[in-house]
Amino acid sequence: MRIGRFSAGDEEFWGLIDPDTDTVRRIAGGIGSWAAIAAAEDLQRMPLSADTELLADLRLLAPLDPGGRVFGVGANYRAHLERLGVSEPPPHPTAFMKPNSAIVGPNDEIRYPTTTAQLDYEVELVIVMGGGAAAPLLGFTVGNDISARDAKGIAGLDLFSMKSLDRTTPIGPWIVTPAELSVSRQPELDIILRVNGEQRQRDNTRAMVWPVPELIAYVNDRVELRCGDLLFTGTTAGVGLEDGRFLQPGDVVETQIEGIGILCNTVGPRAS
Repeated sequence: MRIGRFSAGDEEFWGLIDPDTDTVRRIAGGIGSWAAIAAAEDLQRMPLSADTELLADLRLLAPLDPGGRVFGVGANYRAHLERLGVSEPPPHPTAFMKPNSAIVGPNDEIRYPTTTAQLDYEVELVIVMGGGAAAPLLGFTVGNDISARDAKGIAGLDLFSMKSLDRTTPIGPWIVTPAELSVSRQPELDIILRVNGEQRQRDNTRAMVWPVPELIAYVNDRVELRCGDLLFTGTTAGVGLEDGRFLQPGDVVETQIEGIGILCNTVGPRAS
């Protein structure tokens, strides 16, 4: 299944996308009432509207439920660590939380905050939880974990200033269930990021240091995961920090994951 979050006028809702006809059927109820059904690919039990709507007539939103939370992990691709001069990964992931206000959707502008001059890009596979840590996953989506690389704290990195900036982190364009991707809990998918058409990042999710089940367990041991939560899974080599080519106002960033889709966003003007 391919599931998106949409707006039409003043309404916001989840919908099931038919990619063959580019139409949408609305899903009734909250995500907790149907996530397990969707994860099981049980189309007959999905609470769908009888009517279809054209995908082109709806605005795609970030596929984040209003009650969902956003987590992230770093240092999860060896190629990324090696480019930064780290020979061995740390003994466990580095995790953090993002406020929901950091999230933007497909085609939304990436805000360029006043607090940074080094706005960086990071293509990432994003897990969408279908329940607690032991429940089947609802699916996966595409994320761009925009970071302020010049955020420094007393003892090193200031993850709050680096990762939590309002309206900077795109996700989307929709959620794709594991069955549609023909994967279980550890996908092996090509990930690509382009800036103004130039490829900057390319890898495959099989190269993760810690696979999806271990990332979920690590976060869940500290904060109990729930249905609708998102988990960014880390990025690979090619980020701007490596060569100083950070994002600039007007840059068009395309973040792509095999089998899921392309997430396109433009960097907004640098605030004065």
